[in-house]
Order: sequence, then structure tokens, then C-alpha cells
Amino acid sequence: METLNSILSSINSFAWGGIMIFFLVGTGLVLTFGTRIIQVRKLVYAFKLLFSKKHGDDGDITPFQALMTSLSATIGTGNIAGVAGAIAAGGPGAIFWMWVTAAVGGATKYGEALLAIKYRVTNEHGEKSGGPMYYIKNGMSERYGMNFAWLGWLFAFFGILASFGIGNMVQANSVAESLEASIGISPVVTGAVIALAVLLVIVGGIKSIGKVTEKVVPIMAIVYIIGSLIILFLNAPAVPNAFKLIFENAFNTKAVGGGLLGTVIQYGVARGVFSNEAGLGSAPIAHAASKTNDPVRQGIIASLGSFLDTIIVCTMTALVILVSGLVSFSTEGAMSIVDNLSNAPLTTRAFELSFPGIGGIIVSFGLIFFAFSTILGWYYYGSKCIEYIAGIKAIIIYKTLFVIMAFVGSFYKVDFVWSLSDTFNGLMAIPNLIALLALCPVIFAMTRDYDKATKEGTLPEEH
Repeated sequence: METLNSILSSINSFAWGGIMIFFLVGTGLVLTFGTRIIQVRKLVYAFKLLFSKKHGDDGDITPFQALMTSLSATIGTGNIAGVAGAIAAGGPGAIFWMWVTAAVGGATKYGEALLAIKYRVTNEHGEKSGGPMYYIKNGMSERYGMNFAWLGWLFAFFGILASFGIGNMVQANSVAESLEASIGISPVVTGAVIALAVLLVIVGGIKSIGKVTEKVVPIMAIVYIIGSLIILFLNAPAVPNAFKLIFENAFNTKAVGGGLLGTVIQYGVARGVFSNEAGLGSAPIAHAASKTNDPVRQGIIASLGSFLDTIIVCTMTALVILVSGLVSFSTEGAMSIVDNLSNAPLTTRAFELSFPGIGGIIVSFGLIFFAFSTILGWYYYGSKCIEYIAGIKAIIIYKTLFVIMAFVGSFYKVDFVWSLSDTFNGLMAIPNLIALLALCPVIFAMTRDYDKATKEGTLPEEH
């Protein structure tokens, strides 16, 4: 077992190490400049498209439901535990690098969704199937005259394994531990409830998932954000200093014990990618089901994912922690955290201190609903990956196993599962980033055509 853990640790170090982070951010930068910073210049327009009642008729769910389904899998424990972990390990400056990751990640999400719509297919049940495995197989093979279906298979394989762990068992375990610690509910009972709730939703497929996520995701995000804003209002004098700490420590190594600046950057970028999943290839699977006739429009909507997940929700968590007084600095600039707290306990303590009696409930509420929605989103990702590898008939087997694992994950020790699935989650990025870079000319050409049609007023309307 020790040998297996050692091998796994080495692979994980690569999957989330400096080379992959450079690859992820580098791809985001290429797409950012190649699309003329589309995630910024089309930000207002993206919200307009998101709430528009006009959309195409070719697809399974509305563009709004598609974004909410993708956000259901990204707005999760990473926004609560991941942000706190980044601060504890890399200092407040890590948040700055999370923002940088989100800024370029918007272009990555744009490119992923654009390709997902362009190269999606219709399966034998009349549903849309798309994502990296399809734009690898159909897009790269078509453009370069070679068979890249094997690379799509590799992505799908990694996606299936990640869906059982980080998208299911780990989430169920987080909820069970939280409820057992706060109100004494047995993990077995929690697991049974989660498994039943998941089954009731996923039995209806993507349309049922979309109907749930379009309600659950906005509600849970709004409650969490409002709770955070109240705390920041009550601690208003400390807010400017929180921002000062973030910017000062972004290029300062003293906060993390005099380590390398690369450590601060690595923790911020890694946590940012883990939180918003830009470049990992999961979100475009959901966007592929959108009712739209225009890949660029869906790409623009998808670019909001990183903004909403990281710039908004993660920032709320970071500011609440930094105004709580739990993080302090010596006269030499070295950072210390009360009781060496990290991850979810640090966030929970920060909310509870600033909002006694209510703060802990807000975090618990967030953990429960964020985790549940993540399970729903990852079920859909995994089902499409299994469909690509084994065909649509294999989904029933996957569905059964997925529900069982949601139950088991609530009481099973998931340390090894977390490490294993975290590794495969990171490995998903390799085939996806290869495809994004290989298909950059397609993304750029379609973006130029869209901009030209918009300028000339010849852009066809969806209905």
C-alpha cells in the first residue's frame, strides 16, 4: 500500500505540479490573446445572453441550465475548504493568483464550450453528447487527418474515475462529517438520504438535473454571498486591509516562512484551477447539451463560469477569513493562523467568529448544498464519459454504481479515494489542453467571424 501511495503521490505531483500549472495558465493566455480578451470585453453581453429567453431549439437544456449544471460541479467544497487551504499554505497572496487563474480561465472556458457545441453529436436517445472526447475525436481527427479517438478515450477514462471519487464519494463524506460533527446525525443515515436524493434527480437524465441545478445553484450561491456580505459590512473597517494583505503578499515570500515566490503562485493557481476547473475539460460536457445554434454564444456564456466561481464566491470566503482576525502577521511579516487551522475548519471558525450563531450555519448550508450539486454535475460528466467508451446501454450500470458509491462514501475513509480521484481529475487536463491548443485556429476563426457579423449587424438571432 505504501508503494502504491508513493506512486500515486508522484503522479499527483505531476498532475498538479509546476509543469501542468504552466500548461493550464499558458493555454488560458493563448486563448485570451487569440480571442482578444473575449472574457472581459463580452462580460456584460454574457450576462445578457445568460438571461435571454431566446435560444436555439437544438439541444436538451437551456443555456442558463447548462451554465448552472457546470457551476453545480465547480461551486463546491473548493470554494470553502480550498480557499482556506490556499491562504494557510500560500498566504493571502495566493488569492491574487487565484484571481489571475480565473481571469485567463474565462477564455479557456469560452474555447471549451465553443468546441463542445461545434463538435457535439446526437446519441440514439436523441440527446446531445459532447465535450473534450468529442472535439478530440471529431475536431482534431478532421483537422489533422489522423485518428485521435484514443486520446478522447483517455480523457473519458480519467473522467469516469474522477467522477466516482472527487465528484461523488469525497463530496458525500464532507457532508456526512459536517452533519455528524454539528448535529450528531449518523453518516450512514446521511449517506442513505444523499443516495436517495441523487437517484431521484439523475433518473430523469440531464433535463431533470438541469431543472434542479437552475434552482439549487443560484439559491445556494446567493445565500452564501449575502451571508458573506453581511459579515464584511459588520467588519467594514477591516476590509481595505484584507485587500492590502492579498496584494502585498502576492509577491512576498515572508508570509509562508520565507519560501520561494513560486510556492505562493503554485498554491494560488492550483487552488484556482481546482475551484473553477478551467482547462480540466469537465464544464464543456454540460455546455454541449445547451439549446443553442451558435457555438460562440454558448462559449461567451460559459466564460462566466470562472468569474462567478472564483472572482465572486471564492473572494467572499477569502475576505471573511482575512477580516476575522484568525490570520495575523509578526513585525517581520511572518504569517500565523490561530490553532493552525486550515481548509473547512478555518472557514467555519471565521464565519462563526464574525457572525456568532449564524456563521457556522451558513458554512454548513454551503457545504451540504455545494456538495450535493457537485455530485449531480459530476454524475452527468461521468455518464457521458462512459457513453463515449462503452455506449449508451452502459449508463444504467454506471448510474447504479454511482448511487451506491454516494452511500458508501458517506462513512468510508476517503483519504486514498481523494488522492486517487484528485490525480485523475488533474490528468483530465492533459488531453483537453492538447485539443484546445490544436484547435486554437478553429476557435480564433469562429470568434473573428462572430465579431465581424456583430459589427456588420448580420448576426442571426436565436429564438
